[in-house]
Amino acid sequence: MKKTHIVLIILLVVALAIIISTLSDVSSYAGFKEASKTPGKQFNIIGKLNLEKPIEQKIVDGGQQLSFFMFDNKNEESQVFFYGDKPQDFEKSEQVVLMGSMEGTVFVATNILLKCPSKYDQEGLNTTEEFSTE
Repeated sequence: MKKTHIVLIILLVVALAIIISTLSDVSSYAGFKEASKTPGKQFNIIGKLNLEKPIEQKIVDGGQQLSFFMFDNKNEESQVFFYGDKPQDFEKSEQVVLMGSMEGTVFVATNILLKCPSKYDQEGLNTTEEFSTE
């Protein structure tokens, strides 16, 4: 075999190993129950805030900690900790996507994405108006 063939085979094996290792580490969508079965593994959880329970923000170890309760799409509830500032219009969000992992009975979020209600009033839009070019 030529040296170039050997180098190409080695590069192919290394590239394949990198691809397989990144695919096995990809986080997936789940509920709190599934996330609690594998603590430490990263999950994405979609749900809604439980506004009947307190949303607290306090300073822990010199940084902000946001604590709240959320229902996932399977209607299971968990307490969530997020170390960072509370997102703007947090309580008004229609849907919340958390990225993080379970630690004991608490989900620790590393990132929060919000789906907020539309700021455009559908009743105020009139789509049947005709525009004049005059």
